[in-house]
Amino acid sequence: MQRTLYIVRHAKAEDHSPYLRDHDRDLTSDGIMAAARMGRHLRQQGIKPDVLISSTANRARDTAKVFAEQLGIDPETIQLDEHLFDGGPRAYLAVVNALPQSCESVMIFGHNPDVSYFSEYLTHQSVGSMSKGAVVAVTFEELNWAEVSGRTGTLAFQIAPKQLHD
Repeated sequence: MQRTLYIVRHAKAEDHSPYLRDHDRDLTSDGIMAAARMGRHLRQQGIKPDVLISSTANRARDTAKVFAEQLGIDPETIQLDEHLFDGGPRAYLAVVNALPQSCESVMIFGHNPDVSYFSEYLTHQSVGSMSKGAVVAVTFEELNWAEVSGRTGTLAFQIAPKQLHD
């Protein structure tokens, strides 16, 4: 069985401010629109993940909600994992390794540089620094989620919002 992991960097968020914790930064209107375009594009490609998991940071969680709405998934079903905020690539791997075997496809929403490093770790291919709102799809052949590790995945595609045309 083939499994697919969609790794998403949160969309454009408010700038850092001394009056706002980094965790609490919200998406900008441009970020919301870019996330909606990306979610709509993925839906048009027939993509509908079994599970959505997001960092607890506002900007990642809200990106996940916008994607869910576009993909026809109930935003209330999004799972939040606090370790995806500043947990490093190992936190992402731990989340993937703990996925139930019943899931064939999963979408994880997080932060750079972790999402870029994690994508490269899984595929041993360069994805560069993922832009805001970008999606990397990684496929795994005949592996359980618990067996996913470095170099076990294949980069299926990488797309950024700026590559989409309405």
